[in-house]
Amino acid sequence: MSGSAPNAPAALAPRRLSAEQQAPRRRTSVEQEARGQWWRFLLMAIITALVLVPIVSVLWLSLRPGLGSSATGPTLENFQIVFSRTQVATWLGNSLTTALITVLIAVIVAAPAGYVLSRGRNKLVSSYSLLLFVVQSVPIVISVIPLFILFAQLQLVDTLTGITIIYVGSTMSVAIWMMTAYYDSIPVALEEAAWIDGASVFGGFIRIVLRNSLPGVLSTAIFCFLLAWNDYLVSLVFLRSNANFTLPVGLQTFFQQNTTNWGPVMAVAVIMMLPPVIVFAVLNRYFSVGGIGGSLAGR
Repeated sequence: MSGSAPNAPAALAPRRLSAEQQAPRRRTSVEQEARGQWWRFLLMAIITALVLVPIVSVLWLSLRPGLGSSATGPTLENFQIVFSRTQVATWLGNSLTTALITVLIAVIVAAPAGYVLSRGRNKLVSSYSLLLFVVQSVPIVISVIPLFILFAQLQLVDTLTGITIIYVGSTMSVAIWMMTAYYDSIPVALEEAAWIDGASVFGGFIRIVLRNSLPGVLSTAIFCFLLAWNDYLVSLVFLRSNANFTLPVGLQTFFQQNTTNWGPVMAVAVIMMLPPVIVFAVLNRYFSVGGIGGSLAGR
């Protein structure tokens, strides 16, 4: 024992030297990682600036005095003009009505349908899933003319009901796919535990699956809302009277053959941007990543 004690510090010396040699390497790797984060931050800042340039330009042009105005600085005259002299308020109401009804119907249908596709494992469900994939890949422009002929016979042309039906049909396939993808991330064991406790299949879906699928439901609802809100082609083909116009179609009435007063045009553009921005700002706090990731941690 006495002969081995003096050799202990000598045996530990190489290890200490190795740790001292590794310290500069660790600092170098940390510095490289920090520089990489700065480059990513700079790239994201540049992309964000490029995206915001058109939005800021539209906002600035909407606040500029129009032709014949006595104002010298930023003003809200353009918004007063579009609300007092045009039917923008009616068009805004039409767009909100069609978009909200589309969201409501699409989510109500897509939520249980996506659950069936997620939990069902048979040839019929797989065939239906493949059919949805094919349907969502077909451009809506291909169906516009046949739908116009059909809706003309049903007296649904130039009605908000007609374009709402088209919006619901065009969003349904993608909405079901989105809900199916989110349901796949929810462990089946959670439902099995509810079944053991006496819950039915429908009760397990409502209490376990749907309750934990709020981010997926909101993502689907936002997608359906944006598709109906931003549509121009369907509204242009099916709507004829000014009282039934939506905002995208009503905006084109501001463009004249020779000259265009860009102030009111940009004011309507700002009005069109506000609802999606409000939706994202209000619902952003309800989104979560991995909200049920630890549900089975103790199992």
